[in-house]
Amino acid sequence: MDCDGLSVVADKRLRLVLVGPLPPPEGGMANQCRQLASLLATSAIDVEVVCTNAEYRPAWLGGVRWVRAPVRLIPYLFSLWRAVGRAEVVHLFANSGWSWHLVATPAIVVCRLRGRPLIVNYRGGGAAEFLARAPRWVRWSLAAAESCVVPSGFLRDVFARFAIGSRIIPNIVDLQRFYPARERPFSSPRHIVVTRNLEPIYDVGTAVRALSNLRAHLPDVQMTIAGTGPELRRLQELTERLKLTEVVRFAGRMHNSAVAELYRSAHAMLNPSRVDNMPISVLEAFASGVPVVSTNVGGVPFIAQHERNALLFPPGDASACAEALRRVLTDRELAERLTKAALVDVADYSWERVRELWLAEYQRMQALRTL
Repeated sequence: MDCDGLSVVADKRLRLVLVGPLPPPEGGMANQCRQLASLLATSAIDVEVVCTNAEYRPAWLGGVRWVRAPVRLIPYLFSLWRAVGRAEVVHLFANSGWSWHLVATPAIVVCRLRGRPLIVNYRGGGAAEFLARAPRWVRWSLAAAESCVVPSGFLRDVFARFAIGSRIIPNIVDLQRFYPARERPFSSPRHIVVTRNLEPIYDVGTAVRALSNLRAHLPDVQMTIAGTGPELRRLQELTERLKLTEVVRFAGRMHNSAVAELYRSAHAMLNPSRVDNMPISVLEAFASGVPVVSTNVGGVPFIAQHERNALLFPPGDASACAEALRRVLTDRELAERLTKAALVDVADYSWERVRELWLAEYQRMQALRTL
């Protein structure tokens, strides 16, 4: 499934258009969009996807800073206009920053012009900062959508501060793909996994520094960092400076199925991010039976409760991070207690639970169009 086109036809009872990114590259929103499109195919819905991150053709245009946006925008607008015309309901995956202006705003305008009900499905941990800085028309457009759906109580509270009402429909975790290993020996060498992109907001540098501190207690501990981004070279230099090159592996971008296998090889999952909403990586680690250590930022405490299903620490605090990792890697009883609670909690994000929420929302939007 990619951006060359995706159309899954079932019963014609409801014609739904999803507007959002698709892999490659793998990512939280892209994976959620692809997964939802596939799962809805079994729910008597005609699904069409308008891909917002189609490949540049020719590929070299993607490297031309002032050209790449209009080159992608023009075919996106053409596809969007045609697809919305065929739709009964439009479901938009939205984020902040330039993505809002280049992807979300055109979709809102087109739905208004064509008279189609729109669900703005907003995701992203930087919502408060974005809405505070954004022009008034951005907040107006969000509030004017027929439906605003967010994946967490954290974002619902953020939107409420700006007088924007929203409903919660959580992210989906593929429990057929993410499940616990049959056996994970509680012994050396311990393996820590980080599955965030190498960008400043995810602060992978704190993970590397925490590993350096941790090696004073567990000298054979290892770390795999799965992700790509502009911080790669700086992080490689940091591992060299801290003499960690033999125990830190930069795995690059991994397919979702490979990430599932990676979790099953891990003794702990570490999320060091400074900004977050509802990190799907944390939920996938929960489903994989891996103890989670995470920062306590944004929406994380809405899904990960300290000492109950995860251990949380302040962002940027490598010492606290190392201590939390030491605990889950050396205290079997603690690790088992955390993972047992997490496995119970993650059932709320299964397709069986989330499906009914989305179907009810689509039917509500469909009813609006018939009024």
